[in-house]
Formats: sequence, structure tokens, C-alpha cells
Amino acid sequence: MLSPSEFKKNNFAKSLRPSFGAEMKKYEEIYRIYAEGGYSKELCEQFADAFINDVKKPDPGDIVQLAHLYDKIHDNKSESFYLDMLADKKLGGDEKFAYCIEMLKTESKLGHWRNAEDFRTENIDFMQKFAQKKPQQQQADMFIALALVDCAAKNYQDAFKLMRFGYKPHGRNDTKLLEIMTTGVYIFARSGDADGLEDAVANTRSLLKLFSEFEFPWSREYYERCIVEASQGII
Repeated sequence: MLSPSEFKKNNFAKSLRPSFGAEMKKYEEIYRIYAEGGYSKELCEQFADAFINDVKKPDPGDIVQLAHLYDKIHDNKSESFYLDMLADKKLGGDEKFAYCIEMLKTESKLGHWRNAEDFRTENIDFMQKFAQKKPQQQQADMFIALALVDCAAKNYQDAFKLMRFGYKPHGRNDTKLLEIMTTGVYIFARSGDADGLEDAVANTRSLLKLFSEFEFPWSREYYERCIVEASQGII
């Protein structure tokens, strides 16, 4: 979830409005729920009510963030419902990039692999060009989403190739590297490669043990659960 400072930065135009102070207060209250308890249905519902459901013209960036929150609790149907709100909207570069990533993930996880492949074909040029301007962590988000599309289509070797895109770790506590490796666990689980799955789980758990600190008290338990779920074909 975006930190309050990131939320304010992403909503610079709105921050000039007199009403933005009240919005920030609501966001900070919801962020406190996240910081204390992590991803949850309550978090998603609080965010949805505050920034989407009860808003006449919800901000596209808020809709994308809500979709991302639902993705984290594996509620892909709710994620798809909110992403549909943006289907015919003209989006800015950052919003469109994030929207494309969430669309690829949710269509893949719902098993709509043909829709996912068609969406990838339609948007891949934009995504690749836009990703070149972004930090490697955001590029990783794109490659993970693309790999999930191949995984949904049972093109497992292509999925693994995408995951080997040359990510360089950022320090000892790099959660993005952990996410990449957890995705690898998921692909092995879906492919039915039991030996590969066993090695991938062991390597990912070994990486997690190297972490010396986490951003939130719940983080270690959350990542441990992610590895277990990925080994069961859930991500």
C-alpha cells in the first residue's frame, strides 16, 4: 500500500484543493489499519468506501490501488470488478502501467488466459517502453505479471524465462527479490514439477531467513504465508 507521502505525491493536483486535507486524514486512518495488521478484507472495504464507492468520480489511481489490495488477499473477482471501471478510461502513464499490470495478473489468476494474452498483445509495446523509464523494482512488477500470463496458458518455460530478466538485488532486505522468487515457487507448483518446487521453496525460505529487518511487525509472517500459498498454487 502506498505510504501517505506517496499518496500525496501521486495526487499533487488534488492536493491543491481545500478538501484534500480531509482526504489525507481518511487515508492516514486507513493506512494505520494496514501498518498494524497488513492486508485484509477490512482494509480493502475501508479503502473502497472512502475513496471509490462513495465518491462521485473516483480517481483512477485509487481504483488501481484498491485492485492491488484485493489482489493481495486473493480476491480476484473483486479486483476484476473494480478494474472494469477503468476499461474505457483515458489514463496517464503511471496509472496505465499499473492498470496493465493488475489486469494481466487478475485475468491470469482467474484462468482467463486468452483474455490475458490478448490484453498483453494490445499493451505490450506501451508497457515495455514505459518500463524502461522506471526503477528496476517496477520493471520486476511487469515481468511478474507477464510470467503469470504464460503460466496461466501453461507455457511454463516461457514464464521461467521472463522471471530470469536480470534483476539485481537491492540490499539484504529486498522484498521485491522475495516476491520474484515466490512467483517462481508458484510457477513450479502450477507446472507440476515437484523437484523444482521443493528446491524453489527451500531457496525462497533461505532468502527470507537472511532478512535482518522488516517494515512492519506482521511482514515476516506474511511472507512466510506467501511462500506456503505459492507452493499450493495460490498467489
